[in-house]
Amino acid sequence: MFGQKKEGLQAHDPDMVVDFLQGVLPFKDLEHSTLVNLAKNANVDFYPKGTRVLTQDVSEVNYVYLIQKGGVKIYLQDQAGEISLKDYRGEGSVFGALAVIRGSRSSMTVEAVEDTFCFLFPKKSFLELLKTHPGFAQHYLKVFSRDYVQKSLDELRKERLTPKTEGSLYLFTVKVNDVIRRKPEIITPVQSVQQAAQRMSDLGIGSLLIRNEYGKVSGIITDKDIRSKVVAKGLPYSTEVEKVMSSPIKTISAQRVCFDALLDMMSNRIHHLAVQDEDRIIGVITSHDILVLQGESPVYLFKEIMHQNRIERLYELSLKVPLVVRPLIEEGAKANNITRMITILNDLILTRLLTLLQEQLGPPPVPFCWLLMGSEGRKEQTFRTDQDNALVYQDPENEEQKQKAEKYFETFGEEAINHLVKCGYPLCQGGNMASNPKWRQPLSVWKQYFSRWVNRPEPQEVLNSTIFFDFRPAYGDMVLGQELKDELQSLVKGKDMFLRYLAQDCFRTKPPLSFFKNFIVDRDGEHKNRLDLKARGLVPFWDFARVMALKHGIMETNTLERLEMLDREGHMPHNLFVRARESYEFQMQLRFVNQLKLMEAGEQPHNYIDPAELSDLEKQTLKGAFSVISNLQSFLKETFKLNMG
Repeated sequence: MFGQKKEGLQAHDPDMVVDFLQGVLPFKDLEHSTLVNLAKNANVDFYPKGTRVLTQDVSEVNYVYLIQKGGVKIYLQDQAGEISLKDYRGEGSVFGALAVIRGSRSSMTVEAVEDTFCFLFPKKSFLELLKTHPGFAQHYLKVFSRDYVQKSLDELRKERLTPKTEGSLYLFTVKVNDVIRRKPEIITPVQSVQQAAQRMSDLGIGSLLIRNEYGKVSGIITDKDIRSKVVAKGLPYSTEVEKVMSSPIKTISAQRVCFDALLDMMSNRIHHLAVQDEDRIIGVITSHDILVLQGESPVYLFKEIMHQNRIERLYELSLKVPLVVRPLIEEGAKANNITRMITILNDLILTRLLTLLQEQLGPPPVPFCWLLMGSEGRKEQTFRTDQDNALVYQDPENEEQKQKAEKYFETFGEEAINHLVKCGYPLCQGGNMASNPKWRQPLSVWKQYFSRWVNRPEPQEVLNSTIFFDFRPAYGDMVLGQELKDELQSLVKGKDMFLRYLAQDCFRTKPPLSFFKNFIVDRDGEHKNRLDLKARGLVPFWDFARVMALKHGIMETNTLERLEMLDREGHMPHNLFVRARESYEFQMQLRFVNQLKLMEAGEQPHNYIDPAELSDLEKQTLKGAFSVISNLQSFLKETFKLNMG
């Protein structure tokens, strides 16, 4: 839709224009008399939402536009018709100045994204200001470098550029294939450990691949295997390598980036990965290769955590997690990659802590599994996420074993939680922790909990239990945790009433936008003029992904992975998935950046943001992200046939 310019329509009150200009750079630095003259020549115009104010390469620009209220988006369109969004601008922002300065047509398209009022300053008046006020001119000449901007625009029109890989961080740009130093060295399964050690020594390498009689790589032997499995256990050096090799071998595609290799190594507690190109093993990549590639590599912290033999030493190491993650944020890593790294490091700390605690207390009377819930269960931790955990153990066989189990796990749960607090993980305000007897129970009791929640749902109890539907096994006898997940999947299947309760719960949180699309913030209290990004923006995405995943038997807990599976299996419209993914990732990124700034300022990280501190582009993007909440809720209403009145 094209706006009908009301040429020559004078602003009824020049004083109103002056008052507005006095709050906008660089106008506010001009003398009052200059502002009065400018205001007298100004026009005012209104552009309804969707109006195209200027059209790329078509519109003659005779005015400089200053947005009084509303907002516009500015974009380019290449020869293939592809649109590239360049900016959003809101109240107090200017557009059209570059074209006026250059005396050219508009180089971009400008479209109102909401009902918008603009002050229009004639080209002649604006150019006169540039001539007579050097400071005013310097502001715009600094912002618009003619040669640079024109060159960038021309190149963009000729060819839509591939989006830049995340920052210059090597972990995200270098492919595994590019780090391989040499072809893989191969030995046979029947060769001796001594022969393998001699071969590694001669070649100056730390591993050998083992190829079986069928010509397939069946395992790997490393210098660590020889130390821990042969020398430490007193085995003869004539032992065949197939008896001590690691098998099956862990592989990674040659086309994946080094960050993926790093995560695989840390997740599997290994230091070598075989690199696979289609069906061939073409080399081996080690943690040392990544250390050389990236000096800030989390591998350093990974090794420190795994080598600790005192729980108290983990307190200090846990504080290093933000220091390791910080470079990822600074270099533009996506929020999902950041949470993956934090999850792995936190899981490593937990695993080492619980292992050392078991060594102190002795073996448990029955097998158990430590469960993680909430953001930990979803693998979406940020900095210093509250604890949300529980403990399930195998049902005791008799009364004596029952009493021993209760006593052991009471001590184990309480001490584990206290150690985690000292590691910097705050207590859960709702008491959802393994130190709470209610959440430290045999498998049969846990099955009863889920059965009651699913089969006899009460609104308030369902609300309080949602955190448990994001659980994942984290430590101990993982079979116990998986059995509980299987039980949950079986229970939920076909339970429409329970799912409707969960779906209705998704409507508790409304998008924090007013009727006029302004942010709704806290009006008083500690966080006055701020909004809770977690509670108001992210929770609706968690709730949507959870109920839809349970409905369709998807047992993944991570929000983005749930959404991707829902999209892949056709359970939600693809365009809704794309918008939800982008909106969720933007909010998580904003959350990380905000928390990092707080930590660097010596403050405790929290989830409140001040919209006034955001750029126009960030404000508009965040508004768009919040608007997706309504789309998700509308889809739930239709899917579950909810009558919300």
